[in-house]
Amino acid sequence: MKKKILITGADGFIGSHLTEALVRAGYDVRAFVLYNSFNSWGWLDRCSADVKGKFEVFAGDVRDPNGVRTAMKGCDAVLHLAALIAIPYSYHSPDTYVDTNIKGTLNIVQAARDLGIGKVVQTSTSEVYGTARFVPITEEHPLQGQSPYSASKIGADQIAMSFHASFGTPVTLLRPFNTYGPRQSARAVIPTIITQIAAGMREIKLGAVHPTRDFSYVADTVAGFIAAMESERGIGEVINLGSNFEISIGDTAHAIAEAMGVEIAVVTDDQRLRPEKSEVERLWAANGKARDLLDWQPQYGGRDGFIRGLQETVAWFSDPANLASYKADIYNV
Repeated sequence: MKKKILITGADGFIGSHLTEALVRAGYDVRAFVLYNSFNSWGWLDRCSADVKGKFEVFAGDVRDPNGVRTAMKGCDAVLHLAALIAIPYSYHSPDTYVDTNIKGTLNIVQAARDLGIGKVVQTSTSEVYGTARFVPITEEHPLQGQSPYSASKIGADQIAMSFHASFGTPVTLLRPFNTYGPRQSARAVIPTIITQIAAGMREIKLGAVHPTRDFSYVADTVAGFIAAMESERGIGEVINLGSNFEISIGDTAHAIAEAMGVEIAVVTDDQRLRPEKSEVERLWAANGKARDLLDWQPQYGGRDGFIRGLQETVAWFSDPANLASYKADIYNV
């Protein structure tokens, strides 16, 4: 029998790509999307034609334990991606991050325990590490909550792993570094740069350009989730997903401009700057544990892989039908 998989946050950037990949791989997929009065399924409304109509949709809210439990009934595994992730929004609405990220995760692992779910993959983030104290960052790096968002994800991770320690709930905790690719929100830096250039701007507004990031193409992140779901060796483990390649925001902007065949100037937009002590200055992933436990390695790793991923991302955003979904002329919180 095909495994029944629940994906929370299936309407989002990574979740929609993961939904498509699992359907193509032959899984029975239930996509948990955020309930809204428009009956919008987010990016799943524009999913690829070959998967359209081949997955079940459950509209709910991870903050509601009854809805979560209902959605999880009959499932073999849960891939928990639903979260509030925008760092600037967490500065002025931190309470919503506690409710969604921490309580939402509690609802998932509590239901998983009660229902006997075979695997829970909890989605973490490289932001929980804060500014690197050493590089490349291994899973043993200290956790530093430098924003309300990252603090809420630290809390969510600890809730998930506490259920493994306390009750034997089969949790694997994946920690993706900065995922990018088609469909990503313009609150992230790569879509911010691409959409400004695609809209004809040549003075690109950004925040700090000196911090470094380890960017991971969405196809690699999706492959990591599927590997974690299928592997018994990852249970009870925290596992980084990253490309093991570090590049500054400023160099990223110029790499994108080169891929798009234009010259740009980067200007600082003060409203895009994080508070000084909240800025994560450096991220660079060690990914050996994912290789050893999950038999996973990035297909878009290193500078060459990054450029290839940027080219695919630029091609998607440059399609007028896709670009029309973005507001390049404003700061997207």
